[in-house]
Amino acid sequence: MIRLLVNLLVAVLNTFYREDDGPDLSVQVYRRFFVLETVARVPYFAYLSVLHLYETMGWWRKSDWLKIHFAEAWNELHHLLIAEALGGDRFWLDRLLARAGAFVYYWILVPVYMISPRTAYHFMQLVEEHAYQTYDTFLQKHEAALKAEPAPEVATKYYLEGDMYLFDEFQMSLGSEQRRPQIETLYDVFVAVRDDELEHVKTMIACQQTDAQATFQSPHSAEKLALPEATQVAIAETTQQLVKESPAEPVEIG
Repeated sequence: MIRLLVNLLVAVLNTFYREDDGPDLSVQVYRRFFVLETVARVPYFAYLSVLHLYETMGWWRKSDWLKIHFAEAWNELHHLLIAEALGGDRFWLDRLLARAGAFVYYWILVPVYMISPRTAYHFMQLVEEHAYQTYDTFLQKHEAALKAEPAPEVATKYYLEGDMYLFDEFQMSLGSEQRRPQIETLYDVFVAVRDDELEHVKTMIACQQTDAQATFQSPHSAEKLALPEATQVAIAETTQQLVKESPAEPVEIG
């Protein structure tokens, strides 16, 4: 069922948002990004809704998970704002399609998350993998044109001036150095967005591990433990495969 839900989303995007073959930038692709990012926010909101319910009822309390998923939703919100700044939401039909899809996916994912969190996290891993490949393909195809365009103000504010605590909160691979994107051109913006999606993939993998409730913690937690070796291996293997396959087998973005 999860693969079917992801394939349905991709099919809708490929059907309604086909980009021209030329190297010039087109608002068509930003319309696609608007729809993709509108729906991509929904799972994190669904997870937060269920976790808040559990906490309210006294069944399970895990503030780390609430912080991390909120930071992920905040990150996806700014991806959406970037798409809007580039004209992705100018047509009412795109807004209708995106919001209708978001509504449907929310009410599917809430019961799925309640029944099987691992399944819900696997769904989001697949969506984020698709997003990573989509943005990577876009960067390869339009590198020159993107480097000639300035970064939107919303991107500059988020990546350079925003709440970096929230930005760091969903980074699963922070070492001694914090990730700080360079934001000067539109190309830099989409590199940052693409790399955000990869961090979301890593987070979703960590959430699916059998010992996640005991080991998955906020990067800012004072008692934070290192991720178990099995989790690190799973993240490394998926990341390497995704990065390796992306240039060779790009997903269709238009």
